[in-house]
Amino acid sequence: MSMSIHLPHSGAKRVAPLPHQSRPKSSEDRNGDVMATHEILTVAEIAVELRCSKAHVYNVIAGKVDGVHPLPAICMGRRKLVRRAILEEWKKKNESRARDANMASSSAIDSVGRMKEKTHA
Repeated sequence: MSMSIHLPHSGAKRVAPLPHQSRPKSSEDRNGDVMATHEILTVAEIAVELRCSKAHVYNVIAGKVDGVHPLPAICMGRRKLVRRAILEEWKKKNESRARDANMASSSAIDSVGRMKEKTHA
């Protein structure tokens, strides 16, 4: 007769490390050189890096997000992959676009926070 002990479930989930956390990114990374530009990222990895949902990343790739350039991706059927170098370029491109938009909108607002009225001559 074997006895088994039942331990109550603690409610904590086991979280497996993301694929990019458990493996070297490239041979360049293993040698301690610069970050690999040939690294391929999944939608899940991009979502973690951008701190958004996978659905939002898919919408950005499809060009469905207003005010944001579409993110170029490698399409393999339904699977979307993005090169690290492309993601970094895309972030810089959208960062400068957001900065330009903020500067343009701030010039249309007076010091009290009201929209400046357009004078028609």
